[in-house]
Amino acid sequence: MNCIQCTLGGYLMNTIIKRAYGKLNLSLDIVGKCEDGYHLVCMVMQTVDLYDELTIQKTDKPGIQLTTDRPDLPTNEDNLIYKATKLLFDEFQIKGGVSIHLKKQIPIAAGMAGGSADCAATLLGINTLFDLKLTEQDLQKRAVTMGADIPYCIMGGTALSEGIGEVLTPISPVPDCHVLLVKPNIDISTKWVYQTLRWNTLTSHPDTKKMLSALEAQSLSEVSATMENVLETVTIPAYPVIASIKEKLLSLGAINAMMSGSGPTVFGLFPDQTAGEKAYSICKELYPDYQVEWTRFISREEIKNK
Repeated sequence: MNCIQCTLGGYLMNTIIKRAYGKLNLSLDIVGKCEDGYHLVCMVMQTVDLYDELTIQKTDKPGIQLTTDRPDLPTNEDNLIYKATKLLFDEFQIKGGVSIHLKKQIPIAAGMAGGSADCAATLLGINTLFDLKLTEQDLQKRAVTMGADIPYCIMGGTALSEGIGEVLTPISPVPDCHVLLVKPNIDISTKWVYQTLRWNTLTSHPDTKKMLSALEAQSLSEVSATMENVLETVTIPAYPVIASIKEKLLSLGAINAMMSGSGPTVFGLFPDQTAGEKAYSICKELYPDYQVEWTRFISREEIKNK
């Protein structure tokens, strides 16, 4: 977090810069469905060091002004950044206005919670900038009304996510490794994936307990062996390119590869940095129209210190 301050009888914060980190699912299971249509999940979530950047500035002019470097993103009430800002402004009757600029790096509609991460960073930023004194738990209660992934994005790090995604338990971090991401040039609707999924006919489910034990033991090989995402049963038949990217990452030395969230981003884990960097170079050349990123997992403590 960066703050731009001016001295006037003390410190007056006018601008704050927040990083909104993306996430990956190391496992994703669907264990039920609520009457309101939400699915009950059991997921292991992990923050990656790939982030959007939000510059939030107080203005004298009332209202919310949102701009972005991506012309394909809405800048009105249809954007979660705008919704989060309005929620806090209305609740706390904040005077004046705010200008927010979003610089995107997390792939859009990619299964990496980019929109949720932006929303979480906005809630955290507005809370700090206007000194609302809300706790992390206070923000999470408000966040879940806008999206199931947003409470996790507020917390970050490695976590077990249950309920509709709002029941969060911090767990042991993933052992050190490198991560190669490939987002093909397709957009997949999360709503369509969940509507298409027949969760009660699934024949295979992730062994979440085994993954938690592997994390506790800090065994990267066991963590990778227990990676599974049941949503692949919907997306891969419809978009075979996801399977082909998985196969390519495995052939380049990943110890496992999987789709994150509802897709279409595929990630591979590389214990060896040299092999991973070589794979990254090959993928950048092989997939010139795809977004290819070389990154790593990041802990909750690191996020707090940035």
